[in-house]
Amino acid sequence: MSTSFSICLWDNSALEMPSYYQNVFEDFKLVSESPIAVVFEIAGVRIMVLTHAVPEMKFNEKISLVLTVETQEELDKYWNYFTKEGRAGQCGWLEDKYGISWQIVPSVLGELMSNPQTIGSVSSAMMKMSKLVIAELIDASK
Repeated sequence: MSTSFSICLWDNSALEMPSYYQNVFEDFKLVSESPIAVVFEIAGVRIMVLTHAVPEMKFNEKISLVLTVETQEELDKYWNYFTKEGRAGQCGWLEDKYGISWQIVPSVLGELMSNPQTIGSVSSAMMKMSKLVIAELIDASK
């Protein structure tokens, strides 16, 4: 028996979403599309978006998608793309144009935040940032 995990979202803009995400994710894969749902994959994670959402139900930051990147160039690419029509938040959080919350974080952050000797200074530096800057986080750990 095979087990899989996917994300299900409801949004009246469901049929527009594939082209938006395809423009930024090189590994984007459209799986299926119909008048009631679109299914695509990003970084191997399957996302199904159903149309005909209840207008009162809005996305919020209680649930966010975490995108872990290796370089500042990658971080900047995703951050700039999503905030162009979305909204920047604090500590690497943002909302894309559909109101979906993302955290764009460098892979080194886990190492810096798990070290008892650097967690305080790195946390303090991160709390002052909107978009995370890898060099500044590393400098804060010294």
